[in-house]
Amino acid sequence: MTLLGQLGLRYPIIQAPMAGAQNTELAMAVTGAGALGSLPAAMLSTAELRKALEQLAASGPGPFNINFFCHRQSEPDPAEEQRWREALAPYYAEFGVDARAETTAPGRAPFNADHAALLGEFRPAVVSFHFGLPAPELLALVKATGAKVFASATTVAEAQWLARHGADAIIAQGLEAGGHRGHFLSQDLSLQQGTFTLLPQIVAAVDLPVIAAGGIVDGKGIKAALALGASAVQMGTAFLCSTEATTSTLHREALHSEWGHHTALTNLFSGRPARGIVNRLMRELGPLSELAPTFPHASMALAPLRGAAERRGSHDFSPLWAGQNRSGCRDLPAAELMASWVQEAGLL
Repeated sequence: MTLLGQLGLRYPIIQAPMAGAQNTELAMAVTGAGALGSLPAAMLSTAELRKALEQLAASGPGPFNINFFCHRQSEPDPAEEQRWREALAPYYAEFGVDARAETTAPGRAPFNADHAALLGEFRPAVVSFHFGLPAPELLALVKATGAKVFASATTVAEAQWLARHGADAIIAQGLEAGGHRGHFLSQDLSLQQGTFTLLPQIVAAVDLPVIAAGGIVDGKGIKAALALGASAVQMGTAFLCSTEATTSTLHREALHSEWGHHTALTNLFSGRPARGIVNRLMRELGPLSELAPTFPHASMALAPLRGAAERRGSHDFSPLWAGQNRSGCRDLPAAELMASWVQEAGLL
């Protein structure tokens, strides 16, 4: 049976999980329109995740994809934090931010036993992972729920590793994709490839369904990915301006701006490379900088600065996650966006 058949999908479209730009409303709209809606869980507390899963369950049988990070969490390094605060000091002064103030920002917790327990209770159709897979004992708990396990690969080697270690489908994340890179075997970004270069290589290398992600924003892109062997596509940037997305006004303005096409990989906002629209912080400190603390701690010292700038209507210190192709960003309900893609791709 095909991936679509296994999940009961009408269309081979997966809405990418987008932390900070969505809640359950977008996931429900996408699933309701015949595709796979996703919920990003890495930045949710256990209580928040439970509430979100209850909302999804109340909306109908699904299917839904619940996405987690599975990085190795490290403790903050005081020396790194001090160096980072010193680099940000001129900006603190400019925006009247107290550099000595304690700062907090939403955490990014790796997949853990509490998450696994909630999955056992709610039993979503799909559980997806970024940055590899969780420990075998945790993955076994996920498998026991009956969920299909999807995981991101940015290289052929990562796809083969995931296939050997329990993934049921591979998300081939091309270099064009917005948000965090999913690499986990190597930090060498020179190994990264574009979607339509990476996709056919992974299709040939693994005997699993492959999902194309990165730069796909319309029906033509969907059709091209399927022609190259993808079982489905994962689309994120194209949903950022949808009615149901929680994308901020400043972020939406950037996506629609003349300069919104200019994106780069940056570690400044979280400590790990992620693609976003280039803004002042990225220009002045360099998008990839040794000054940023390790993931996910860079966001802590940035939080008050980001807040102060946003209150002045500035997105200069905000992560404006987006892929290289923002041409599909339209201010329409998700179902209408999908209907146009389905028609253009000839999926009716």
